[in-house]
Amino acid sequence: MDTFAFIIHPIDPKRDVSRKFPLLGKYLSVKQINFFSTFFPPVYISEIHGLRSAATHKEISGWFVACPYTPARMLELPERTVYRKIIQTGRLAEGLGARLLGLGAFTSVIGDAGITISKHLSIPVTTGDSYTVAMAVEAVREAARVMEIPLGRATAAVVGATGAIGAVSAELIARDVARLWLVGRRTAALEAVRERIAASPRAMAQVNISTGMKALAEADLILTVTSAVDTVIEPEHLKPGAVVCDVARPRDVSAQVAAARDDVLVIDGGMVATPGDVKFNFNFGFPPGMAYACMAETMALALEGRFESYTLGKNITVEQVETIAQIAARHGFRLGGFRSFERAVTPAQIERVRLAAQRAREKH
Repeated sequence: MDTFAFIIHPIDPKRDVSRKFPLLGKYLSVKQINFFSTFFPPVYISEIHGLRSAATHKEISGWFVACPYTPARMLELPERTVYRKIIQTGRLAEGLGARLLGLGAFTSVIGDAGITISKHLSIPVTTGDSYTVAMAVEAVREAARVMEIPLGRATAAVVGATGAIGAVSAELIARDVARLWLVGRRTAALEAVRERIAASPRAMAQVNISTGMKALAEADLILTVTSAVDTVIEPEHLKPGAVVCDVARPRDVSAQVAAARDDVLVIDGGMVATPGDVKFNFNFGFPPGMAYACMAETMALALEGRFESYTLGKNITVEQVETIAQIAARHGFRLGGFRSFERAVTPAQIERVRLAAQRAREKH
């Protein structure tokens, strides 16, 4: 069988633990969940079935398995301890019969982004970051279209631009927009990304760098993908009419943005419609048949029969992104509409944001 497995882990501790263990989620505090997660073994979550290729009509199955650590715990514990737990979770997947393993959320960014984990398992491993980039950039382009932002005249920003996802996303977005801000913590690393974009023959944007969030005040389109545990984008950072695509988990965009700014559109990055009548048999917060892009990369590779460590480490190329996008599209994966803070974004809501932005601009 062409099978796969995908590692998830609790991001919002009480909510996510409650999805599998309602009593533990109800009675344990966040601090207790963080503490006890050190001692929890890897957890079998569910079997996934009904994934069917639109091109070949081949149907495959897979599994969700969970590493019990929260993001906060992964950052507190020694790296080797975190590796050991993720590897144990990978071995659970191997025991189930998986031929390919996808790393979700923080399990894909800890340490060397999957390389060490891959070396300790007998099956190939992918972080899913290449398809995450493809879908995030597509979501930004589509959001610009529905918000009537002309891409060729727009100013964009990538927050977390020195990371694996951020750097290649910036390289792709630089093909579409007039100006691009690269936002990150280290000037030297930002300069390296700027040089990478300058060397790209298709880049057309004027590229600037910033180590602070003030640059976001100029941005019509923002893609944010830091590895921060806490939110980094607040209501005061954004101009009226801005689109923010938040790819990070935990989120980069504060919930205060949704509460205080009815004139900006915040969308969750990377929601993908899967082919076939997929049953995940576990509620991870998406509507039926929808998956994160990182999950979809693992599934698309399994449907393609490419049982290889496709995306590993902190350097992703445009070629990797374009290839996995072609593979996924052939099998029937596609952008699954917009969600914002786990709720569907409707055309009426987009229109309300556009009108509110127009009113805000007129006041100034």
